[in-house]
Parts: sequence; structure tokens; C-alpha cells
Amino acid sequence: MLDRGTSYDDLVDHLVRTTPLARGEAARVVLDVLAYFDETAEEYVRRRHRELRGRGLGNDAIFERIAEELPRRAVAPPALSLRQLRRIVYG
Repeated sequence: MLDRGTSYDDLVDHLVRTTPLARGEAARVVLDVLAYFDETAEEYVRRRHRELRGRGLGNDAIFERIAEELPRRAVAPPALSLRQLRRIVYG
């Protein structure tokens, strides 16, 4: 649970008032959302590559899809070429 006095207590309180979530659940949701938005472009590319690879997609399809997804992120990173995406995953 979030500590009292953090800047997110108001948000947790709001979620408790406006949803059926208990305080602990609301705090976990807030932490999950913060972690999601804290993910760097490189972390996102690596995670999505693993996820899509696990679904059986090939690299060409994976990197095309990631290139389409990146601009739609809440805080979009700079445009990355397919080569740059590959370098993030494979170095």
C-alpha cells in the first residue's frame, strides 16, 4: 500500500470513493499505472518483442508492429527506425 503523505493518496482516495475497489486494491492499481508510464521506450520494445515472440510472430512482423505501437504510447518516444528497434533487442 502507498504510504500516507505521498502525493498519490488523493488519487487512491478518489478511486476508493468512485469504484468498488478497496484501499489496498486502489493503491496497487495506482502503482501498476505508475510503473506502466515509467517504462522507457527501450524497456517497452524489449517487453513487446518477448510477448509477440511468445505468440509465435516473426521478427519482421514484430518490429513492424512495435513501430506502429510506439507513437500511440501515452508519452511517445522519438520515432525509431526498424534498425534501431532491432538494436534495442539484440544490441
